[in-house]
Amino acid sequence: MSESQPDHKDSIPFFPDHVSTEFKVVLGVLGVVLIFGILGLVAPLGLGDPADPLNTPLHVKPEWYFLALYQLLKYIPKTAGAVAPVIFVLVVAIWPFLDRKVETTKRNQRIRFIVVAVGMIALIAMTIWGEVS
Repeated sequence: MSESQPDHKDSIPFFPDHVSTEFKVVLGVLGVVLIFGILGLVAPLGLGDPADPLNTPLHVKPEWYFLALYQLLKYIPKTAGAVAPVIFVLVVAIWPFLDRKVETTKRNQRIRFIVVAVGMIALIAMTIWGEVS
């Protein structure tokens, strides 16, 4: 069996050619970023009136996926409203490591289903409540 040598006539060498091409592209991208950065410093675009930290407009609402947390922060004291979602995420993350039972009963399945259903209904209700309030 004879090993066939690859034909190097049709290929481009990596070191001098490809590296220099990549270097030119990086320099071009950095040049464009530098030009836009200098342009932003010399002639910044006006964004309107500066924000007033003492006067919040009434129409400010978070995106829909944060509305439930927004409602939670409105009606629960600040520390508990900020710590409760973190504790919930940690409990959900470590739950598989705590529940190691292979067998499960119909009663346990029903309880799990009810807990998840109540949680989902509460999340959806808080989101809708946050939208209409």
